[in-house]
Amino acid sequence: MHVDPEALDTAVAKHAFTGVAAIDVGDLRTLERCEGHLHRALRVPMIPEARIAIASGSKAFTALAVMRLVEDGSLRLDQPVRELLGDDLPRIDDAVTIEQLLTHTSGIGDYLDEEADWEPEDYVLTVPSHELTSAAAFLPMLDGHDQKRPPGERFSYCNGGYMVLAVLLERVTGEGYHDVVRRLVLEPAGLERTGFLPLNDLPADAAPGYVADAGDLVNTLHLPVLGNGDGGAFTTAADLHRFWLALLDGRIVSRGSVEAMIRPRFDVPDERKRYGMGFWLHPTHDALILEGYDAGASFRSTHLVASRTTVSVLGNSSEGGWPVIFALADAVDAELGA
Repeated sequence: MHVDPEALDTAVAKHAFTGVAAIDVGDLRTLERCEGHLHRALRVPMIPEARIAIASGSKAFTALAVMRLVEDGSLRLDQPVRELLGDDLPRIDDAVTIEQLLTHTSGIGDYLDEEADWEPEDYVLTVPSHELTSAAAFLPMLDGHDQKRPPGERFSYCNGGYMVLAVLLERVTGEGYHDVVRRLVLEPAGLERTGFLPLNDLPADAAPGYVADAGDLVNTLHLPVLGNGDGGAFTTAADLHRFWLALLDGRIVSRGSVEAMIRPRFDVPDERKRYGMGFWLHPTHDALILEGYDAGASFRSTHLVASRTTVSVLGNSSEGGWPVIFALADAVDAELGA
């Protein structure tokens, strides 16, 4: 894949990119850029092996954990979520199914509405961030939101839907959400450097998320202390490539389940993408996408299926990754002939 060096340099400079950009083809890394700081205040430079948060990119982990339980018969895609919620979250329509949550067609009210007027630097949590260590702890924030439209009517991206899925995972397995994802998704895929890290106790190789292009303000009070069903895992560029290969090789869920999850179901023109079930898709070609945007995170990983090529940008600031993401997206389109 050809990447214009001048265009990439311009993109890196536009919002002072801090993070890692990489292209992996099979067993070969063909591009690697490390920019900015792993830790700004201490002037620690970014490293290729840095663990960086991917915001909503980890919704795919939730979807895959659900599909593992569908495969073993513990859940059904057509199962009404009310069967497991009981009296909790009473404003969710009784007809909403697990599949509708996975495909963002449930129509439920969202505790973090993508269509609302808010910015990544806003303090949006209504529960103290340090209390959000399990999916069940999110129930007070998920409650009280009216159904926005009838279940199944149309696609509407919904963070709350994936948090409801995380609650269901805990109830069906009797385990914490993070343990479920580790056992059913991360370990089968061999992702040893991927997981949910506490924002107030990050290890040395994990990058704090910076709210702005400059300054040392981190996102600790903007986000749950531990990411959960709707996003917030930390990973590396290398683990992302491992993830895509493991997924398509059928090492997480069966190939039949993979095909069901990456089958295009909806065109989403505003995003210039399509959506499957837990995964974004290229608008016209056979390429899979994970994407995330949050306070201190700007992320996209694109996998070109035919060439087993992964193009990833992991930014540890709110805006810094986007010019680089768009520059590499142009290279992806050129490679695909899009």
